Amino acid sequence: MPDPDSTPPSTGPHRTFVDLSPLKASPAFARLWIGQAISGIGAWMTITAVGLIVFDIAVTTMDEHTATFMVSLVGGIALLPMIVAGLWGGMIADAFDRRTVAIWTAIVSWLSTAALCGLAFWDAALLAEGQRAVLWPFYLVTTINAVATTISASARSAAIPRLLPTHLVSRAAALNGLTFGLQIAAGPLIAGVLIAAVGFPATFAVDAVLFTAGFIGVVGLPRLPPLGAVTRPGLRSLVEGLRFLRQAPNIRLSFVADIIAMSLGRPHVLFPALGASVLGGGAVTVGILTAAVAVGTFLTGAFSGPVARVHRHGLAIGRAIIVFGAFTVLFGLVIVAGLLGWWGEVGPDFSQVSWLGLLLAAIALAGTGASDEVSAIFRSTMLLIAAPDEMRGRMQGIFMVVVAGGPRLGEMVTGLLAVLLGLWAGPILGGTAIMLLLWVLLRTNPRFRAYDARNPTP
Repeated sequence: MPDPDSTPPSTGPHRTFVDLSPLKASPAFARLWIGQAISGIGAWMTITAVGLIVFDIAVTTMDEHTATFMVSLVGGIALLPMIVAGLWGGMIADAFDRRTVAIWTAIVSWLSTAALCGLAFWDAALLAEGQRAVLWPFYLVTTINAVATTISASARSAAIPRLLPTHLVSRAAALNGLTFGLQIAAGPLIAGVLIAAVGFPATFAVDAVLFTAGFIGVVGLPRLPPLGAVTRPGLRSLVEGLRFLRQAPNIRLSFVADIIAMSLGRPHVLFPALGASVLGGGAVTVGILTAAVAVGTFLTGAFSGPVARVHRHGLAIGRAIIVFGAFTVLFGLVIVAGLLGWWGEVGPDFSQVSWLGLLLAAIALAGTGASDEVSAIFRSTMLLIAAPDEMRGRMQGIFMVVVAGGPRLGEMVTGLLAVLLGLWAGPILGGTAIMLLLWVLLRTNPRFRAYDARNPTP
């Protein structure tokens, strides 16, 4: 991960592997980091299981393309509530103790996970009688979970600069990327195996148990009340945040770059259909494909030692997302090859998987995960060190809308293109558009290209 402009490196030892200094500098951050690493595995188990159970229910009465679109609605329906939650949650994080906000939203997240477990038991009971559950309760409970998670993440992220010195923030972002990679590597893979072995209810129940670790990490935070004058949540607070963002072109463009990547390069909604036909392998293949993204994310985090020597964050973000677009196109080409029959006879059982097709798809997805994590490290660092503390909650709220809402919008776009053109369309058309749009963004915004973390300007 070399500095894009070969700026002289910062002082200190040159590292190859991830820097653990933030864990040593702040026990509170260490507890939060460990708790989120464990509970995040369960969260990704649930994300995978919800998509699979919705597809499993929908495909009993619909074709695969329409069932794929129904899976995309899991995120699509939650999109507007998440946007509201991100904006409102950011204002709450700036106005109240961030620890308290994180605790209450964690409780809501746990209750919604328990509700999904109950819905899965309900569907299993109906299936024994030859019926299936209706889909809307899954959409409703998943939306509640997404709203609570968005607000909680805003509060937790805004707390990091209060727990660590500024020079360790980028290294904390890399550590968070490492755990994120672990979560989406282990969670979906475990979910795929558990669903195949013991069913959906037990899979959701495991998440409910793992969630307690994240709750312990949040409870272990110190009190984090506002440092300065408080603007109560409401229109005035929102206007202040939007006015700051309008005057912060670097932060604003980091949001735009991520929206482009996530809304045009999100193929996850295709995984159930690929496991059923194009690649074969069913639920286990879905877990492997999702885990492949995480392997790339994890490796970027594991070898993130050089991040302290990268200063031109805007340029690094843009180039990383262009690479992300290229790997997305490669994944689309793997799908095209499968649709042309290159991977042979496949089916929904893992004994019917195409190993070559699965391997190539996994390599492409690992590339998207690695390049996206490079972008994420520098986007989150730019936001945390360039925004003042009194704005961090609101900026993190908008950041969470982008980070969580962009993929959901992307899933709807990919699902719609799958219905209109085919499973190949989202990755190939979207990946190509990502590369072109990011090239234009970098060419037309010299201030963003020149952003230097040693002199951060929003």
